[in-house]
Amino acid sequence: MKQFKNLIVLGPLIYAIHHFEEHIIFNFREWRLSYFSDNNAIPTEAVLVILISQLLIFIFIHLVKDNRGSAHLVLFFLMTTQVVNAFFHVFFSFYFNDFSPGAITAVLLYLPVNYLIFKAAFREGYIKNYLELFILTVAGITYFTLFEVIGAQVLGVYLVLALIYYIAINKIENNK
Repeated sequence: MKQFKNLIVLGPLIYAIHHFEEHIIFNFREWRLSYFSDNNAIPTEAVLVILISQLLIFIFIHLVKDNRGSAHLVLFFLMTTQVVNAFFHVFFSFYFNDFSPGAITAVLLYLPVNYLIFKAAFREGYIKNYLELFILTVAGITYFTLFEVIGAQVLGVYLVLALIYYIAINKIENNK
């Protein structure tokens, strides 16, 4: 279970558990509206289906293609939706001195599972150096911020950029 391809299948599972904490046990949307603008009219169930579907598609692509481009799609998605999301929950819980629903699974699941995933990505050569990790982190922070500020409209733009990135990184890899 230490292989990248085995660990990434945990992504959708822990996302579903995180969503359960946010929206079934607690009310994340109500908490969020207390501090941030209401810019996401899509129901939380739809967001869950869209994001888990995207992640499963990227995982499937990686399982079929097994290259750095496909791994980066998965890693970027996990960095955005899970790692950066975890820091969002923790930071704003302290910043507002108010528990952010989702913080428990963010700390107990997102951070440790994604640590193992990214560690495996390094070990197996999908991430070659810390600069690539830094770029994935900055891209994840940027995309997460745009999603929070603008709303779900950025999902379409992300898919187009992900396709362009996938093609570009594979061309770079094939020219080496």
